Amino acid sequence: FAAVLIVGPRLMPTPERTRLTYTEFLELVESGEVRQVSINNLNNQISGTLADGRDFVTTGATMLSDADEQLLKSKGVDYDYSTPQGNFFTNLIPILLPFFLIMAFFLWMQRRAMGQAGNIMSIGRSRAKPYQADKPSTTFADVAGYEGVKQEIREVVDFLRMPERFKEIGARVPKGVLLVGPPGTGKTLFARAVAGEAGVGFLSVTGSDFMEMFVGVGASRVRDLFQQARKMGRAIIFIDEIDSIGRKRGAGLGGGHDEREQTLNQMLSEMDGFESSEGVVVMAATNRPDILDPALLRPGRFDRQIIVPLPEAEERHAILKVHSTGKRMGGDVDLETMAKATPGMSGADLANLVNEAALIAVRRGSTTI
Repeated sequence: FAAVLIVGPRLMPTPERTRLTYTEFLELVESGEVRQVSINNLNNQISGTLADGRDFVTTGATMLSDADEQLLKSKGVDYDYSTPQGNFFTNLIPILLPFFLIMAFFLWMQRRAMGQAGNIMSIGRSRAKPYQADKPSTTFADVAGYEGVKQEIREVVDFLRMPERFKEIGARVPKGVLLVGPPGTGKTLFARAVAGEAGVGFLSVTGSDFMEMFVGVGASRVRDLFQQARKMGRAIIFIDEIDSIGRKRGAGLGGGHDEREQTLNQMLSEMDGFESSEGVVVMAATNRPDILDPALLRPGRFDRQIIVPLPEAEERHAILKVHSTGKRMGGDVDLETMAKATPGMSGADLANLVNEAALIAVRRGSTTI
């Protein structure tokens, strides 16, 4: 709007005027061809009317010299000095512009502060990644081997599918299942397979997601996590690396110890407050069960521990079959021999082994692995 007020008048059409040099102007005055002259004090512009009625314009000094002024008088030219007054809005803009700039700055600062406040308010929300039941999910068919582990964990699936059977007989299903085993043995995969088999929602979070530099954030995120699970009706909460928040409580003097203990206390409270009819099961994974707090492992919380060991030869064979599916394997590849030759390897190690073989085949220009 201000730009329109300033530029608009300049865009208006102006009458045609002859532009002269100052020397030409003086020559016309000398010859008596100038009728009237107006000298602008602001921009040194001299405008006027010639004897034939044409308008002219030229540029000179702010004040005419005594000789030039005497020339105008001697030739009977009507001249005057003028100081044009600007448009009302044009004069008002320099006064209002700083005010508008200050207002715009404060509005920008207010919106920025509100955005930061929103981020601070959301810092206590859970960072769990939800996986809905209506999406294709992992099942036990995707988990090669480990038939003993599947048998132990299938009871959780039956509870989530048919909770009425357990209610009728008065059985109490474990509220928490702790998967214990070395890294790479598929503990997370088992948790997702349980959710896929039962057809329920799945919330995945790691223990470190609860910790933050602000005191009380961990406990707030635990509350928000369990609220999300309750809204799903039947769901599985999976906490990976739970040992990062579930360590034994002691007499730590640092603020980090206090924050972790508050988070653990909230976790214990939420798990103890569950009813069997809520249909929410907590599953967690760790490879260091010896450092977990005893209150976390007592009956009523993580009262069932399922060991997920390193795979045996038959299980390694089945795992290699799964990871070699869809890959162009050579005819001389014997997966059974490879399974026997890889004791101590986890499922993740075997998956990486097959992938490294594929990369080497590409590097050598081979068409098969």
